[in-house]
Amino acid sequence: MSPYTPRVTLNPQEQNLADIIALKADALLEDLILHVGTPTGGFNEAGIEHTRDLLTSRLVALGATHTQTDPDPKPEWLLGGQPGGYQPRTSICERLNGATEGRVLVAGHMDTVHDPKGPFQKLDISDDATTAIGPGCVDMKGGLVIAVAALEALEECGIKANWTFTLNADEETGTYHSAQTLADQAKLHDFGLALEPAMPGGELVIERMGAGQFMIETHGKSAHVGRAFTEGISAVTKLAECVVAVGDMPDPDRGRILNIGPLQGGPVTNGVPDHARAWGNVRFPDQTIADEIITMLDALNTSNDALPGVQVHRSFNRPAKPLIPATESLALQARSVAEALGQKLPFAKTGGVCDGNILQQAGLPTIDTVGVRGGGLHTPDEWIDLSSLVERCQLLAILIARLSAGGSETHA
Repeated sequence: MSPYTPRVTLNPQEQNLADIIALKADALLEDLILHVGTPTGGFNEAGIEHTRDLLTSRLVALGATHTQTDPDPKPEWLLGGQPGGYQPRTSICERLNGATEGRVLVAGHMDTVHDPKGPFQKLDISDDATTAIGPGCVDMKGGLVIAVAALEALEECGIKANWTFTLNADEETGTYHSAQTLADQAKLHDFGLALEPAMPGGELVIERMGAGQFMIETHGKSAHVGRAFTEGISAVTKLAECVVAVGDMPDPDRGRILNIGPLQGGPVTNGVPDHARAWGNVRFPDQTIADEIITMLDALNTSNDALPGVQVHRSFNRPAKPLIPATESLALQARSVAEALGQKLPFAKTGGVCDGNILQQAGLPTIDTVGVRGGGLHTPDEWIDLSSLVERCQLLAILIARLSAGGSETHA
């Protein structure tokens, strides 16, 4: 266990900070309604850029400098790739106070998985006003709302916190455009806080699996099914063999997970197909298992002139995020703040991935579920516990204050 000794009381300055945030409950809800009603899924440029303007203008008003980095390219074979389409830049809002320690990197993503033209468009509040349903309400518009409010409350209390806030808009599609920016920023800070929502029971995730994507592409020879069937070589049949082979690769007990979803092949039924593709996803607990998966997938490849031929494309861009002592220490500090506020903060691990994986791989101790509580992520039933707007905003603000001051006390 980490040698960190938690402090589970609030000093007067922290209590004042918590009280100020408690008075912001209505404003937090209004802000959530605004952001949930701004569609940012599907690389919706208008919604993303509007959200960027709303958030960065408030951070700049706190004294932050706002810069944007150009997007890096991503593999064109990825499912849903839009070569030549809108590629969002990454915003960096920096408000470091000059100290060379206690530098906090807050990481948030503006994009969601929801169709910007679909029926799921706004926040619907329950009759008793305890919960609400809406696109991205917890993943992660709620996290963005509480983070900006927390930084504003710190400023209102006169606490010169030491922070940088990054905002990307491609986390839900693999963070290809912004990964390098996040890694570069990670190396300039001491603590990482990613605004992913808490687990359903409010747990803080301290360990995550890694993830990757792959595409199996097969080639054959086209022919008329009725007149020249034996002259054809079916790419679909070869792809089916590969899919079955991948189905034998998982070993969940060891954390080796592979899954194939979308399939594509053959435009007609009366022609032998000469091209087929399948896209898949992998999860792994460490690099050893990742290497096993890579070896298995690569074994499906054939020579370039083979018919039928197989080519495997892969990108394992989100490394596993194991529990390390520095992250455990950071998690314990978050728990001490929660307990001082009368909250509970149990720990958990998950097979999900996020930008926290990238930050920690770059050397930054990171906890990545400091956002709001809720559930139903990535579904039309996505919901938020509205009481968590104030509670998690308080936790986040006091944690940033303590970290900025060296990890244990806030200073006037």
